[in-house]
Amino acid sequence: MKGIIFETFIDTIKLIPFLFVAFLIIEYIEHKITKKSKEKIEHTIKYGPVIGSILGAIPQCGFSVLATNLYATRIITLGTLIAIYLSTSDEMLPILLSQRVNIKIILLILLTKVIIGILFGIVIDWLLKRQNKITKNNIKHFCHDEHCHCEKESIFISAIKHTINIIIFIFIITFVLNSVIYLFGEDNISKIFLKGSIFSPFISSLVGLFPNCASSVMITQLYLNNIIDFASLLSGLLTGSGVALIVLFKTNKNMKENIAILALLYTIGTTVGIISEILTLF
Repeated sequence: MKGIIFETFIDTIKLIPFLFVAFLIIEYIEHKITKKSKEKIEHTIKYGPVIGSILGAIPQCGFSVLATNLYATRIITLGTLIAIYLSTSDEMLPILLSQRVNIKIILLILLTKVIIGILFGIVIDWLLKRQNKITKNNIKHFCHDEHCHCEKESIFISAIKHTINIIIFIFIITFVLNSVIYLFGEDNISKIFLKGSIFSPFISSLVGLFPNCASSVMITQLYLNNIIDFASLLSGLLTGSGVALIVLFKTNKNMKENIAILALLYTIGTTVGIISEILTLF
């Protein structure tokens, strides 16, 4: 139990800088940036999926956590958020490098995730723009829901309050998830994968949605141990965004939208995995 608490503490503490930076950006935009500057930011949203997907490939899930907070206040679009989620590498890259996997394979995985993130991100934003569903930022509503009284305090104090509020929530949920993994066992989980089957990506994508860095660790290790194939690896890594999904359900109050985002990620992960599985048969 001490090991689980320590692991949860380490996983959580690593997110504090990203959370603080995200909330600092949110507070700064609300209190310091002029209306003209906000309009310039909104004008550049069409490049969001490209920039986001590239930055999302940075190891660890910190950037996806930061992006989730920015999306909750609509500073970035849904397409940008999905692009970042799809390209997030979390623990995958450090594990592959430590195991001295062929650099060509590593680059193939990263490049594939980034390209898929860009494509789906652009398409999503294009569809939403056509339907006039891209909304302006709602920082004031966010602050009201969090009861932070941001207008009465400095942006640093407000950012610290938001960070503490979210980090406690993340710690509790992460502890529960780590306990479940410990009790059930990674070996037992690995038995449910159907290597070489057209149904394998469905399972990998589902495991990837597990809001914990353990999902990317497990999927990568299963691939390295030849328990799952490349298609299933890709499916699981596309849906895996670390603890970002925990933050999404905490900060974004629209539960229907959150569930839709989960379904969208799962659909993309399984679809890409199935296509990849079919291509390997020829």
